[in-house]
Amino acid sequence: MSPLRDEAFERLYAEHAQALYGYLSYRTGDRVLAEDLLADTFERALRARGRFDRRKASEKTWLYAIALNLLRDQVRRRGSESKALERVAVGAAAGSGDGIEQIAERDLVGRGLSALSEKEREAIALRFGADLTLPEIAKLIGEPLTTVEGRVYRALHKLRETVG
Repeated sequence: MSPLRDEAFERLYAEHAQALYGYLSYRTGDRVLAEDLLADTFERALRARGRFDRRKASEKTWLYAIALNLLRDQVRRRGSESKALERVAVGAAAGSGDGIEQIAERDLVGRGLSALSEKEREAIALRFGADLTLPEIAKLIGEPLTTVEGRVYRALHKLRETVG
């Protein structure tokens, strides 16, 4: 077991905070919530750094597992994801100065995502929002690589059909 020391934790933050924020922002559609979840993730990681074991997972996988658990807790507190997707679409339209075309594209993507199962949405968010590799996703969610590959493939196929 090799716990993270302070300087290693600072490096961990420097290396992963921006990408993790991107994932959380992508997944929630809410920049403020993503910032809160990012802070909570690193707070939990800081408190648990003595228990980190490099033999069990990489630092990146460990951090994303913490973030994923926090995100799942948040989704449970906020209710169904369909309501969250509606809030994202409304928030994106109200909070951005983008043109009508971009708002329409977000709405189309939101509808496409709502056609996916929860596990497919999660896989897409981890792959494209967090930029994790398929093996990293498999390790993070505790599923076989072939399951994750199939899930991402099916989700992309569904999105292509929905979005056109």
